[in-house]
Amino acid sequence: MAHFGFENDIHSVLKLDMPITNAPMARWQRKASTSTSANTSALSPNKSTNRSLSMSKTPSKTPGKNGKTQSTPSKAGGDRFIPIRNAKQMDVASFLISKENEPAEEPVSSSSSTQKAWSVTLNGYDLEEAKILHLGGKPLNAPEGYQNNLKVLYSQVPTPVSVKKSRYISSVPERILDAPELRNDFYLNLMDWGRQNLLAVALAEHVYLWDAAVGDIVLLKKMEEENGYICAVSWSKDGNFLAIGTSDCKVELWDVQYQKRLRSMDGHQARVGCLSWNDHVLSSGSRSGLIHQHDVRVADHHVFTLRGHSQEICGLTWSPDGRYLASGGNDNLVNIWPAMQGGAQAPVHSFSEHQGAVKALAWCPWQPSILASGGGTSDRHIRIWNVNSGSCVSSWDTQSQVSSLLFAPNYKELVSGHGFAHDKIFIWKYPSLTKVTELEGHEGRILNLTLSPDGSTVASVSADETIRLWKCFEKDPAKKAKPAGSSSIIQQHIR
Repeated sequence: MAHFGFENDIHSVLKLDMPITNAPMARWQRKASTSTSANTSALSPNKSTNRSLSMSKTPSKTPGKNGKTQSTPSKAGGDRFIPIRNAKQMDVASFLISKENEPAEEPVSSSSSTQKAWSVTLNGYDLEEAKILHLGGKPLNAPEGYQNNLKVLYSQVPTPVSVKKSRYISSVPERILDAPELRNDFYLNLMDWGRQNLLAVALAEHVYLWDAAVGDIVLLKKMEEENGYICAVSWSKDGNFLAIGTSDCKVELWDVQYQKRLRSMDGHQARVGCLSWNDHVLSSGSRSGLIHQHDVRVADHHVFTLRGHSQEICGLTWSPDGRYLASGGNDNLVNIWPAMQGGAQAPVHSFSEHQGAVKALAWCPWQPSILASGGGTSDRHIRIWNVNSGSCVSSWDTQSQVSSLLFAPNYKELVSGHGFAHDKIFIWKYPSLTKVTELEGHEGRILNLTLSPDGSTVASVSADETIRLWKCFEKDPAKKAKPAGSSSIIQQHIR
């Protein structure tokens, strides 16, 4: 029957409607009984009570790790042990405190000198004596014999990219020469600068030579025919002979040294407006649209005739290597002719992209297969041609009539002279075709440009009857100068 009694006890616990008789005393009951007994002992003290009170207190030592006892900290206000110190102990304590406040002395090591030597050998200086920052005006000099292993990475030598490429170009001409009675005709070529530093200028019926070295002026030719005028002048490659084209359909050859006409060559049926030399062969273009080739060494000078233009030839120039002759006409064509002796010939290329008369023609000195051409007022474009492939490399609109072109080999730039509506000189970087500068000062359209023998000065002749000399391409004095006759230009007047 015992199991029935245990079951009743379980039900009683689960119901929680009656106290558990066999359960241990609760914690609040123990604390209440302890406080009650303490108060009772305080009212009626006796030995038994004190003994029971002392037994109820928390022990002063509690068991710790490893079975050892630990002292329990006493409450605030309780007694603490203060040891008795004599005068000797106080002196020792004072000495120890002052010793702790002193800076620690590094022990002198026998290897300190060895470490310093290694530091100097590896770094070039003693690391202990090096300064991280220095606020002086000048940087500290490196120790004698020091070599920077990073000098390749931190080199101060300027690289080609960082070198300044621009140069100073004066916006005013160096000299201005007077050219009265200059014929204002777009189709004529009235000025050329020879290798002997002589500038030939055609003024109406006269041809003048101006010596750029000393400033002397020489009247070379005057036409005898009434109402006749000079149409073109061109120097031979050596600068000793001058070819002159006239309005009476003649081509004359002059010896400049003796100021004597060597020969007069007929054959054209109209005025001769342009001339170009290729060694001993002289090419002449006329208003009839024909180009004659003359061998000046023989009596029968006429070699053959080139037919490819329907209107006046106004531009004519041989390539630097003598392989091709470029011609431009009032029919808006640019023809490329091969250098063949005799026989009927046809142009190897005929470019018809221009919409105006093509007078401005210039071969590139460092790229003999490159030709620049410029169109008249109705075209205004400069076009770059590759005569080997027959293609147009580039083209851009100058917004002005192009009357003359030339390449400047000193800086690999292209110079263009313009008429309506700007009357300026433009300098272009080649081949990027970016504009370098503009030169203005002429009060009329520019008719012709020519380059000095040393390539430093550009001469421009304009309808305002002036010749202006622009020193735009003077060689860098830092570069090695090639032997050439430098000349000082003196202001003179061509009358």
